[in-house]
Amino acid sequence: MSRQFDWPVLRRPVQFLFAVSIIASAASNAFADEHARGFIPGNLVVSRSVYTNQSATVIPGTVLPPGCQQTTAGCSGPSGATNDGTYPYVWNNVLYDPSFGISSKIFLDQLTAGGLPISSLAVPYTTEPFAKGDHLATSFSSKSEIALHLTPDGKTLTFMGYVAPINQIDVSNSNTPGAADPTNPDGQAFYRAVATVDSEGHFSFTETNAYSGNNGRSAVLIEQNNKRFFFTTGNAGNGSNPQPTGVVLGAGAQFIVQSNVPEARQTPAAPTPLASFSVTKLGVPADKIGKDDNFRGLTVFNNVVYMTKGSGSNGVNTVYFVDTTGNACPNGTGVPALHAKLPDAQLAFDAATLQSSGLPSNMCILAGFPSTSNKVTPATTFPFGLWFADANTLYVADEGDGYTGGADLFTHAAAQKSAGLQKWVFNPGSRTWNMAYTLADGLALGEPYSVHGYPMGSNSATGLPWTPATDGLRNIMGHVDHNGIVTVWATTSTVSGNGDTGADPNRLVAVQDALKDKTAAKHSRFVTLRSAGFGEVLRGVSFTPGTELETYDHDNNHGRN
Repeated sequence: MSRQFDWPVLRRPVQFLFAVSIIASAASNAFADEHARGFIPGNLVVSRSVYTNQSATVIPGTVLPPGCQQTTAGCSGPSGATNDGTYPYVWNNVLYDPSFGISSKIFLDQLTAGGLPISSLAVPYTTEPFAKGDHLATSFSSKSEIALHLTPDGKTLTFMGYVAPINQIDVSNSNTPGAADPTNPDGQAFYRAVATVDSEGHFSFTETNAYSGNNGRSAVLIEQNNKRFFFTTGNAGNGSNPQPTGVVLGAGAQFIVQSNVPEARQTPAAPTPLASFSVTKLGVPADKIGKDDNFRGLTVFNNVVYMTKGSGSNGVNTVYFVDTTGNACPNGTGVPALHAKLPDAQLAFDAATLQSSGLPSNMCILAGFPSTSNKVTPATTFPFGLWFADANTLYVADEGDGYTGGADLFTHAAAQKSAGLQKWVFNPGSRTWNMAYTLADGLALGEPYSVHGYPMGSNSATGLPWTPATDGLRNIMGHVDHNGIVTVWATTSTVSGNGDTGADPNRLVAVQDALKDKTAAKHSRFVTLRSAGFGEVLRGVSFTPGTELETYDHDNNHGRN
């Protein structure tokens, strides 16, 4: 029997957020005010990217990636781009150019807890290649970008992007100016940047040379000892092995000091790594240096930094934490030490051994989560976002395996066992985390849904249907009420015959669960609160800046040594 779906009431400074109807919330995707700047505490904010959809953005026959002639890797091939910039056919170009993507605008949409649209705030952007004003873009088809995170005090929202104009090709695999890799076939260079926005809609940006050749994904702003800095996750490298020093230093987890000057006056230094993990801690041979640190999800709970890895053939797809004590997991797995402190400086490393051994390991796999190298046993779980309901309950989003290998793509997605929202519970006796169950009812995994304006039939480039279907979940955020009812909001992943499934319009969904349940017998089904439209994708989800959330069991450190 399903539990009745009740929207949570969140504590905020002046007033309460009242529950709203699911039917009314889901009825409209239109926003009441596209130009409002401020946020109302207690609401949701969802990051959305919108593709401009101009045919002239890509000229068929253009040799890609941009600047490839000046790299040692060379170009994707003599035939050039296969499609112009018309959506969604434009994404078939990834079949010719593996680095293909187009930079696009970022919007921060404010909604009620039930998904009722309120307003939308555009992140400053530019169309000019050498613009001096503050601006930021994302890569439209890059599914792991613009995750949203509130600072621990709830005052500031953070996310990452590129200091690049919109409608620029292949920004997401470009180098950063201070960490050039001549073996990267993408011959361009753009800084990555961390953005902050407060409750009044004021933005600031901090540039970085990290994530050269790839993308920054998540960021959390920390204020400690009169310093303001970011913990960030992402991936680096789009060239051959061995990777240049700047690429190795700029991978995975980064420590970035916040800038207080405009972008035009910033001169980012070399990347400053926060943490690193090597599979050699598990007793197996080393992978490609830097690729064990292909991190995506990020959260900070009880002064511990947690991250996920869910893609790539190197490393382990699992949940990690940064060990600031140095003794929480001598064999690569463990739980955080009691009273561990947040890291407050970059990871120390030996420049003389960086190319041969990589960064020193100061991270652990959270005990109970998968700990087998992807090279030893191919991954069967694909963790993305993560959220602690309390010290003993952790929810992890699994986006699914992204299979698009044949006509069975929909039945394959529907048959997945780990895709959806995983609930993990800490066992104090064994000092390990155990997966209680996975919530997926109502997600309609593998069931194709229509998108207004999408082509009918199959994509001639892939031979598979254009129509997308949900494959799992990406970024999540949650809340626990006084009755122990958990509400989790999430954005979905997709599979389809699109040349790049990251460009498929996806959904914002929500589900409720009982905090103390150990089985899924009484949970409610997922409901869809919002569906992205033609040329849109939904990425991150958070509460609005200024929201004060009650913290439950904050001082209960059962999940630590």
